[in-house]
Amino acid sequence: LFFYVKVYCNKMLKISSNVIRAGRRKLCRELSTKVEHNVRWNLASAVCLERLPVITRELGPLENKFQEFLSTVEFENSLISDFEIRKEKDRKQAELLKKGDVSDIDLDAVAVQTAQDFKDACVEELNKFKFAPRITEADKRNDITSLDRKLASSLVLLVKQKLGEKEFYLLPQAIREDGETMKQTAERVLKDTCGNSIQYRILGNAPCGFYKYKYPENAQKDAVGVKIFFFNATYVKGSLEDDKIKSVKWLDRTELYKELPEKYGHSVRQFLIDEDLGI
Repeated sequence: LFFYVKVYCNKMLKISSNVIRAGRRKLCRELSTKVEHNVRWNLASAVCLERLPVITRELGPLENKFQEFLSTVEFENSLISDFEIRKEKDRKQAELLKKGDVSDIDLDAVAVQTAQDFKDACVEELNKFKFAPRITEADKRNDITSLDRKLASSLVLLVKQKLGEKEFYLLPQAIREDGETMKQTAERVLKDTCGNSIQYRILGNAPCGFYKYKYPENAQKDAVGVKIFFFNATYVKGSLEDDKIKSVKWLDRTELYKELPEKYGHSVRQFLIDEDLGI
């Protein structure tokens, strides 16, 4: 009998301890939920304004090999072009004229410009044409405030901003004001940052990325931190106003991730396509 009483008491103690632990967990969840509901976060929109490549990038080793292969296949399967037919016709007419046999030649239909004349004119025009340099003056000066650099790469706009007592180069961002949608905040950000002399296109109405951080404890007066929603935008044309150029940077992917804070840059990397294909 004593044994059964002991087993029963142990079971009751175990059940009681489980009930107590469950009650504690429930109380902790309720308290954390109440605390979370009372916490206020600022909402902000940030814009990733991107200048797309102006020229094609140089081909990689694999791309060069594939281009050579396609050129070989195209040459082997190609037919005689109109220019080659015209050149052969001019050659036969020249031989007949040289022999004095003009019976089979329509003198009125003889071309004023022969195929060889046409070729010479094309070569002369080609020699006059000068390709624009791939390396610009801004590249030589390493002027990271200029849009006229790294033409074969995409460039992203960063703006100097003060967070607390430190200054960082980040994507243009601002706190949402009452009555604004997140996209309207993004549009206001670009207008305040770039002025009216630049044209751009914000892609879509929904954000493409997210990041949040907490303010220092001594700055958590109205909100504990800020939740940032990223929007993608494409540069169309124009330039920044003169008074805004000194506080901006136009950076490619490699420069961008070196400049941004690590965690912030990781969030940006999630929605930016990596351009370095390694081929």
